[in-house]
Amino acid sequence: MTDDKPDNPAATPQVRPPAPVRPVPVPPPAKVPWVSPPLPADGIELAPGVKVPESAVRVAFSRSSGPGGQNVNKVNSKAEVWVRLDAIVGMHPEAIERLRALGGRRVTDAGELHLVAEASRSQQQNREEALLRVRQLVLQALIRPKARRKTKVSRAAKRRRVDSKRRRGEVKSNRRAGGHGD
Repeated sequence: MTDDKPDNPAATPQVRPPAPVRPVPVPPPAKVPWVSPPLPADGIELAPGVKVPESAVRVAFSRSSGPGGQNVNKVNSKAEVWVRLDAIVGMHPEAIERLRALGGRRVTDAGELHLVAEASRSQQQNREEALLRVRQLVLQALIRPKARRKTKVSRAAKRRRVDSKRRRGEVKSNRRAGGHGD
């Protein structure tokens, strides 16, 4: 036999037609999530997951103002802390911008947050107080403000407002008409 077809039809493999292709739903392109760089092993923790290298923090001590007796003119107890905002690791760029806004005049032209503490007579306590204030500002900046959703006054509320105005107007017009039996 010169035929290419085999004699037994059961021995030939059955070829199925391809299955219809279903369109796969493609999710809309999402924003690429911001990935925080790794935290430095050494550094000062400002908030959970937020650190700043110690090299980006400057602390200076000077004489505190105000009363203090003989001690005030001899001890440098006022603490001034400068933190470079661009060196803070673990904060979203939007949060850093909120921190810059919260800092206001305390952010220098060089991009440093400058805080002063002089309430205590101890250098260490004033230093801790200044760092605590930095931490509080960072925690405030981490909170993303809710976007305000526009709302519309309901039709019933408008009707109630107009009805109450009309009733009030009627009361006043009755007073003018001499409704007291003159």
